Amino acid sequence: MHRLPLPLRLLNLAGSTATAIGWQPVDLSVDSLLRQARGETDLSDFGEDDFRDPLARLLESLEHEARLSTLGRIIAKRDLLRTLENRLGLVDLLKKYPDIEAQDIEKPLFVVGPPRSGTTIFHDLLAMDTDNRVPLSWEAAYPLPPPETSTYRSDPRIARVQSELDNVDRLLPQFKSMHPMGAERAQECVSLTSHDFSSMIYYVQFEVPTYDRWVMDCDMRSALKWHRRFLQVLQWKHPGKRWALKSPQHMWHLAHIHREYPDALFVQTHRDPVNTVISMSNLATALQRLASDHTDQYRIANYYAEGLAKGYDATVDYRKTGALPDHQVVDLYFRDFILDQVGTVRRAYNHFGFELSDTAATAMQRFLDENPADKHGKHLYTFEDTGLNESTLRGRFKKYESYFDVPREPLRTK
Repeated sequence: MHRLPLPLRLLNLAGSTATAIGWQPVDLSVDSLLRQARGETDLSDFGEDDFRDPLARLLESLEHEARLSTLGRIIAKRDLLRTLENRLGLVDLLKKYPDIEAQDIEKPLFVVGPPRSGTTIFHDLLAMDTDNRVPLSWEAAYPLPPPETSTYRSDPRIARVQSELDNVDRLLPQFKSMHPMGAERAQECVSLTSHDFSSMIYYVQFEVPTYDRWVMDCDMRSALKWHRRFLQVLQWKHPGKRWALKSPQHMWHLAHIHREYPDALFVQTHRDPVNTVISMSNLATALQRLASDHTDQYRIANYYAEGLAKGYDATVDYRKTGALPDHQVVDLYFRDFILDQVGTVRRAYNHFGFELSDTAATAMQRFLDENPADKHGKHLYTFEDTGLNESTLRGRFKKYESYFDVPREPLRTK
């Protein structure tokens, strides 16, 4: 296990000592965060009040479940303030330029499926095709002022976000072997829906199960309203032919995404769900160690097993209704994708009647050649690390495995 640098361990020690004598140096209350965000921006209007309930739920879980260290509290506060400041700025922009919300989002392409099933690399490949407008990490983190075509590859926010990501790599060097990040790499929709505080991004960073269960069950109406607004702002001065988007969270909310975007196209990825639990719990455990000194992979793995089963069942139930027409969805399998990644993208394009140009295919293959899976070392994990029982897991995932005929993979064992 990688240890934090000594100065950060001393910071956590000092913070725990202060807490023990009744003083909390990092305030994570709703009122404090809203007040500080307003002060930093000189803006006051957060828009609709829908976000207050999920924000309060998140903060409750952070205080009472996440076992945050002082560093964890600082990370949480920084992220929440940035999100609140973005929201204030977006509301202000939309009041000044109401025509932004009149823009269409036509036939967006969503990559959905469980985490660790190839969704990230598939999205990265879509970003190599200039026909696709993909939200990049830098513009998702700092969307204001809206990105412009003339400076899209030279915007100073790129360097700012890359510096922030480099700091994560220094604190947690093994993480990039699990999930490589970059300011100019594709970003997930969970970053967009976090602006309404209805996002599964938070459980990956902090152990907040009560909040995350609420997110699984919410109807996402307000969050998807903000999702649409975010896309409209990003495309305002830098449009594209079609949006190409991605998030494993959509597996839980496939019906809601389809409700918000009736003409959307879906690439649904599939992978052996047991290996998904192993890989995802290992990744979340590593990331949560930045924020807490009390992580437990068994507890995290058990939570993911429960939550993923719910997501699998939700997507099966919606697909069974037939409400999502066959021409709007294609099922792709992790095993096939690993064998021929560009070819699997081509299969999806063919299904939707898109043309994969030679230029785009070449760019995709170049990206793969320059970013092999083991570029930053191998992501090492084993089934034994989870402490779970394979037979019990298979029982939880039976409905999903059966409906989609998901091939099983050898489990990684010691």
